[in-house]
Amino acid sequence: MQDYQAPSDLLKDRIILVTGAGSGIGRAAAKAYAAHGATVVLVGRTLAKLESVYDEIEAAGHPKPAIVPMNFEGAAVKDYEELAMTLEDNFGQLDGVLHNAAILGDRSPVELYDPETWNKVMHVNATAPFLLSRALIPLLRKSGDASVIFTSSGVGRRAKAYWGAYAVSKFAVEGLSQLLADELDDERNNIRVNSLNPGATRTNMRAHAYPAENPQQNPAPEELMPIYLYLMGPDSKGVNGQQLDAQPK
Repeated sequence: MQDYQAPSDLLKDRIILVTGAGSGIGRAAAKAYAAHGATVVLVGRTLAKLESVYDEIEAAGHPKPAIVPMNFEGAAVKDYEELAMTLEDNFGQLDGVLHNAAILGDRSPVELYDPETWNKVMHVNATAPFLLSRALIPLLRKSGDASVIFTSSGVGRRAKAYWGAYAVSKFAVEGLSQLLADELDDERNNIRVNSLNPGATRTNMRAHAYPAENPQQNPAPEELMPIYLYLMGPDSKGVNGQQLDAQPK
């Protein structure tokens, strides 16, 4: 999957929503999906970053994307439901979701961890994907072949000291991914759900987590796109409920 060669029309006529689309892996995935024919719904908290991605996609001649500014920290249930209604009005269905938005929080021992930061990280990283998935499942059901990708982490599969709420929130994401994969695994649905651990990647979050690390030793987000394309496209039909890695171990 890491060496997957995606055909240029892999995602033609598909509507795909990407959270955290303004930078890092989300930005790279949004551009990759658009380059392979998808109309991408760019969701993120910083309008200027979303507009920059929008302009790059449009300048490249790919399908015109849509922009949805949303700060998951403060978004209410009705905001997710209104997003789903807007997508239904404009597109009629949804063919894919990449849950990518997340925040790091503090790197500190549990006994010193700030409770407010804990709640914020859990809300953005775990509760928001739940609320968004809850709102979008009816739209995904309208697709003949829908894929949902949850972004995991190595510390979401085996926790490490000082990763605090980030690690616990990623364990929650793994649980939500498995739960949905099992619930939607029947003939009534054409929805597959998997988690994907990108591994060490040259992003701002990685730089904050490992300030002493040389970022050049890690791959750029664009280098990970083969597996992101594979999971979002029809070649991954039948792959459901899996914990996958974007980089070889």
